[in-house]
Parts: sequence; structure tokens; C-alpha cells
Amino acid sequence: MISEIKNQEQVKSFTDLSKYDQSWFDRGRPTWYILLWWFVQAVTFPLTLHPFNGLRCAILRLFGARIGKNVLIRPTARFTYPWKVTIGDYSWVGDDVVFYSLDHINIGSNCVISQKSYLCTGSHDMKDPAFGLKTAAITIHDGAWVAADCFVAPGVNIGANAVIGARSSVFANMPAGQVCVGSPCRPRHPRIKN
Repeated sequence: MISEIKNQEQVKSFTDLSKYDQSWFDRGRPTWYILLWWFVQAVTFPLTLHPFNGLRCAILRLFGARIGKNVLIRPTARFTYPWKVTIGDYSWVGDDVVFYSLDHINIGSNCVISQKSYLCTGSHDMKDPAFGLKTAAITIHDGAWVAADCFVAPGVNIGANAVIGARSSVFANMPAGQVCVGSPCRPRHPRIKN
């Protein structure tokens, strides 16, 4: 065990986090505003009952989100920067969904983002010794369903009426009208309408 630790100590780290710099990154609002948003979300969302979608949508709109009509958002959903989020008419956002919106997240109309899914617009450059921040927008087109506990990576575009199967990890664009599953997620067969 001690020899393993010594061998690990001799390996030079690929990263030097002392050089990390995200001073270029624009969060879109001043720090005080971001802290106010995080406080309002932390207090108001959990205190609203499930049917109070209108109140949650109104709060998100107040902080700059573009939310369509009759959108359902569960009280445990989390939005990092709502001013970078657009959700179309009649879409649903389930419990414990995270919108990690360092970049824009665009959800179409009649979409479902099921519980515990994580929409992640930020990552880091693993080849960069300073571990540089990278961001890219996510777009989920009309009628798509992201099932429970999925991970959607930065820059991903999910086509209209696609289904992303439960617990899938989506690292690449998914085509319209396809059922896509797996980790990594891949198209499997067409989505058939009854």
C-alpha cells in the first residue's frame, strides 16, 4: 500500500489548478443578482406546492427566463442562471432536474425533461493544464422527451420528437423522431406515433 502511494506521488499531475482562470466568463448578471436569484429559488421553490407551476414560472420570468404558456415546473427543479433558459409552451420539467445553464439551454414546446435529469452546458478542457472552462448551449427541439436520470452534455442538440431513454448519457447530437438509449446514447429505432 505504501509503495503504491509513493508511486502515485511520483506521477506528475496533468493539471495545475493554480493557473485556472475563468475571468473571461460572463455569467450574464452581477454577483449580487446571482446571489439574490439563488436565495429566492432556494426559499420559494421548495415552499410552493406541486400545482403552483404558475408561481414558479413567474419567478423564473422575473429573473429573465423565457417561459412559454402552461409550462409545468416541479418545485425541486434547479436553474443556475435562469436568464440563459428558454422553455416553450406546454413543456414539463420534472423533480430534481438541473439546468446547469452556464450557457443557453433552449427547450422547445411540448417537451418533457423527466426527474433527475442533468442538462450541463459547462465542462473543462482536459488537455489544458489550467483546466480551462468550456461552455456550449443545449437545444432540445419540440416534442422531445428526455426520460429520467439522463445526462445531456454541453453542445448537444436533440431533434424534434426524439426520446432519450432513462439513464442515458448524451454526448452527441440525437436525430429527430428516434428513440435513443445508452451510455453513450445512440439512436436505436424510429419513434412511432399512435
